[in-house]
Amino acid sequence: MAATGVLALGENAWILEPNRPILTAIELVLPRLPAAFDGFTIAQLSDFHYDPHFSAAPIKAAIEIVNRLRPDVIALTGDFVTVPMFHHRFHTAKGAASAAEPCAALLAGLHSRLGTMATLGNHDALSDAPRIIEALHSHGIPVLRNRSIPIERGGSRIWFTGLDSVWEGNPDLDLALKPVPSGELVVLLVHEPDFADDAAPYPVDLQLSGHSHGGQIWLPGIGAPWLPLYARRYPRGLRRIGQLTLYTNLGLGTIRVPIRLNCPPEVTLFTLRSSPLSHAKGGPS
Repeated sequence: MAATGVLALGENAWILEPNRPILTAIELVLPRLPAAFDGFTIAQLSDFHYDPHFSAAPIKAAIEIVNRLRPDVIALTGDFVTVPMFHHRFHTAKGAASAAEPCAALLAGLHSRLGTMATLGNHDALSDAPRIIEALHSHGIPVLRNRSIPIERGGSRIWFTGLDSVWEGNPDLDLALKPVPSGELVVLLVHEPDFADDAAPYPVDLQLSGHSHGGQIWLPGIGAPWLPLYARRYPRGLRRIGQLTLYTNLGLGTIRVPIRLNCPPEVTLFTLRSSPLSHAKGGPS
């Protein structure tokens, strides 16, 4: 019986859970959100770590989920490729960028009302960032690297700001926010969630991050046995840091070993509200 239990647990951790993304739907009240954007939706996907054997299946499943939702905007928060732990002749950091093309081709199948935008993760920045950016751009996915773009609706405007990787890149929030007028709402896409402590003093309303994978393994009463640098304070879910709301997505792919336990791959759908609603779901903790 014990052996059967171990086999069943192994099957779930290796085969079932890593390939079955869950949908997390959250309504967020953001005080600076213009009334014209009430009900605006953002779908977030993160940490693809494209591999034809291990991550292609959850990426395809996540795309199907998002396309059924038909959000206003899709935000991709980095790590499209995986840099190997031990570099050698045939597996180098720069060579890892070759996975960006098939990953971008898959992600081109995402559908939303206003488009998809991305930011880079630490693996992307450590690999061949220009090649990864070009792969995404060639499939109609702009990469926000220390820059902001506006979205307009009903005479009002909100901004999406993207930063370079905090760990391996050169993030510059001052530069990225330079074109944003005072008083206008900002959604920050940055791969590493612990950057929220640095972003909180700025006029940023919502930060969307990934990076942690939730640890890939989450033990009841213990949490994740291991978490990467810059994802140890805020490894998963919804948080409030000062006036900043942060969400850390659990990601789609895996690294090191293709295992997930009590930590399924995740698609997050945010519905933005300009005022509290009686049926609001979730809230910052």
